[in-house]
Amino acid sequence: MSSHIVDSSQDEVKKWAKFCSDFTASDGKQHALLDNLNKDLSQKSVILGDGLKLSAADNDVFATVHPFVIRVSDSELQKYTHVLRWMDYIQNTVGSGTTLQKINVVKSVFDPPSHPKKADKGDAESSSKKAISGQKTADKSNGSADSKKPAGETKPPENKENPTAAGNNKTSGEKKKDKEKSAGKTAEKAPEKVADKESECNISILNIQVGLIRKAWKHPSADSLLVEEIDLGDGNVRQVVSGLAKYCSPDDLTNRHVVLITNVKPGKLRDVMSAGLVLCASTEDHTAVEPLIPPEGAKIGERISFAGFDGKPEDVLNPKKKQLDKITPVHFYDQFDMM
Repeated sequence: MSSHIVDSSQDEVKKWAKFCSDFTASDGKQHALLDNLNKDLSQKSVILGDGLKLSAADNDVFATVHPFVIRVSDSELQKYTHVLRWMDYIQNTVGSGTTLQKINVVKSVFDPPSHPKKADKGDAESSSKKAISGQKTADKSNGSADSKKPAGETKPPENKENPTAAGNNKTSGEKKKDKEKSAGKTAEKAPEKVADKESECNISILNIQVGLIRKAWKHPSADSLLVEEIDLGDGNVRQVVSGLAKYCSPDDLTNRHVVLITNVKPGKLRDVMSAGLVLCASTEDHTAVEPLIPPEGAKIGERISFAGFDGKPEDVLNPKKKQLDKITPVHFYDQFDMM
């Protein structure tokens, strides 16, 4: 490590030590200092380090501003969104060591979009057009036959051998009713198809559960992969392979609560069996990736659901249907493209 990096790190530590001192000593200037902290955190997740292991600076600043923040009104707190996000992360991180009263952070509800297939609507329109087209062909055929009748004949001849042909001689009113019935039946079937597709492709088919990583280790034959043993409670332990080696060490993940999809089809990743998909968040340029934090108070093995999506999860997702791609506009996280 170069001396420049060491000096820079020491300067940062001194900067935040001074912040703590000023915040404690200042009377009436806490809002201004909190605003500066908010601006600083708008460019990064934590005060120092990568956030996988909390720095002493993060813990010290958290303990310093907590007594003030806990007394501020909810409307005032909305000015410091980045500070709230940072404090919520620390108070919900395993091993943070804080025993202070938790700050209530109001979080928006995730409302995943559903993606009904437009092709189904096209199929319904196509079927409707075919039904009407078929009716027009029959009408045209009848019209041609009528034009060939003798001038004095007013009644169509009976066709005893072919009663169906005789039955085609309908009035224009009857033909119109037949067209309306045919179009109505086709229109009734189309919404059913769309509803079936929507139920196949909404987030309720995923079994998303809270797990605890008991231990983690490097993949024996892939530098970019880690293997985790994840406890889902009631003796249910899963082995999961994740593409997190570039972003986390095994020690960073051990004893960490995570969120994972447990009904993906088990399979081998570089000869190691994997039976789950750990959900992560990343920066836009993917320079930082870390596992999602479960909701506050969630227990190991508990299923995570979403408002408005009350269906039951499938036993095992069908890879051929590409259900994950249909549910989400992007992959849960790109390192699983290697699967």
